[in-house]
Amino acid sequence: MSALARRLGVNASSVSRWEDGTSSPDAEALQQLAAELKVRPEFFLRPQLDSVRPVFFRSLSSAYVRDIAYQRVQMRWLQEIGATVQHYVDLPAVDIPDVLGGSSYRQLRDEDIEQIALDLRRHWKVGEGPCVDVVALMERVGFVIGSIEMGTAKLDGLCSWAEAEDRPYVLLATDKMSFPRRQMDAAHEMAHALLHRHVTEHELRSDLKQIEAQAFRLASAFLMPSTTFPLEVRTPSLAALVTLKERWRVSIKAQIKRLSDLDLLPEAQGTHLYKLYSAKGWSKEEPLDRDRWELQQPRLLSDALNLIVDSGVRSKADLLAVEFTVSSSDVENLCNLPPGWFNRERAEVVQLTPRFADKPAPDTAPATVVRFPGRSR
Repeated sequence: MSALARRLGVNASSVSRWEDGTSSPDAEALQQLAAELKVRPEFFLRPQLDSVRPVFFRSLSSAYVRDIAYQRVQMRWLQEIGATVQHYVDLPAVDIPDVLGGSSYRQLRDEDIEQIALDLRRHWKVGEGPCVDVVALMERVGFVIGSIEMGTAKLDGLCSWAEAEDRPYVLLATDKMSFPRRQMDAAHEMAHALLHRHVTEHELRSDLKQIEAQAFRLASAFLMPSTTFPLEVRTPSLAALVTLKERWRVSIKAQIKRLSDLDLLPEAQGTHLYKLYSAKGWSKEEPLDRDRWELQQPRLLSDALNLIVDSGVRSKADLLAVEFTVSSSDVENLCNLPPGWFNRERAEVVQLTPRFADKPAPDTAPATVVRFPGRSR
């Protein structure tokens, strides 16, 4: 705040009063403030899309307050971008069943969560084999997903329902990300949206441990169904789990936990596998993590913005000047657009003409049918 005040040439107390709302900058100061923070003046004038629903953080209890505040703002920006896009494009309808049936998350047992995972797969017609791209599935059933660098190892993703449109939004980390880790992170946030849709801020803080355990259990059960995954585990060794990772695209550590949850791995053997896992240095990087699979990226918002521009409904300049209040780089980052996308001119579509389109078709005489003589008997 003091550094910003120095850049603006005003007292720090003035910036403090602007932030807490006790006073407002004049027009000139507002323009200068917007320029320093790389936003449009409307950023400070438009009402914010604040929701009374909580934002679910994976490590809320151990994360730094400033990191959580930063991610909350990123989530709000993502929801504002999603709301703007929906003025022009129909996003997929939200197809998220009421898995609790009016019950409370506090009443859930482990067997309930296992059944919910199987029911979800049937509802979304995923089958009971490996789900090869959770991000694409979530976007198909109505989630809006963004991805950013979180800047901390304590935050892997966050989820929140946008109250105005009743749609779930998810923000995933890109920090040192591998395909299996993103699968689990995305499924974890999906689980929050399904199980904890109506949880209050107070309940989130008081029941955080239970809420997180439920989300991880549902994510694991969804990625590794109880009806099929255990049948492929003949010998629960690290070598066997590496082979299973190739097929199911779930981390080895998550597989060990899954087998333990299903009581298919004795506690002593599970502890032994965890020790071997750590001794091999796999806590930092597992086999098949590097360059084995291309990291799945959210596509919904980037495809929607490209459609808006390519169809001529809005130009990129219009979107920045009228619709979005944050900087172009922030929109590009959240929507998984290539850096500098807003500065690139829209490509002209050139209609090609077939080579023989203008030539008249040659006159052809009716064909003569020549009959072959019948076979002699």
